[in-house]
Amino acid sequence: MGIFDALWIIGLLIYQIGIYIPRVRAYKVKKRVTLVALPGDIFLELSTWVFWQLAPFFYIFGELLSFADYNLPNWASWIGVLIFGASIWLYGRAYADLGTNWSARMEILTEQSLVTNGVYAYIRHPVYAAMFLWAIAQPLLLHNWIAGFGLLALFTPLYLTRMPREEKMLTEHFGEAYQSYMQKTNRLTPFPRR
Repeated sequence: MGIFDALWIIGLLIYQIGIYIPRVRAYKVKKRVTLVALPGDIFLELSTWVFWQLAPFFYIFGELLSFADYNLPNWASWIGVLIFGASIWLYGRAYADLGTNWSARMEILTEQSLVTNGVYAYIRHPVYAAMFLWAIAQPLLLHNWIAGFGLLALFTPLYLTRMPREEKMLTEHFGEAYQSYMQKTNRLTPFPRR
């Protein structure tokens, strides 16, 4: 195991133990107002998870995926470390800013409010942005076509199929407030809208 493999594992542990698990524990199931899910969502979510968190372990700790290895210069991997760090920070910030509005599903809960403060003042969907940063960093850290690029290959269609439905759900629930928010923010980048 090399330094970049180890940094990936450390990053995953920070995400799981420091960000995700505490949020899941704090999540209180409330009455749902809306749940938007299609049968294909579960397949894409599970496939994305496999290439996000499982395939990298086969690469790091075994030879099963070694046929798909490639080499990168160290400077490229250090850029990956920076992008990876930005992803972990953005996950933490986005989950904290969501507070009790966080949900692992694409749903509206009773008493849910529209979050437009913190990182949400700059990026409309920072959790998706964090995942894209992770998906860009992963092939720079894990030099394997499957363990590295698999996440990007599967998360992209998940994002493209969920995003229109999610924004429709939020617009229907929050109405003009969400439409106004959409005019002020970009989906994935903090750059001001023109």
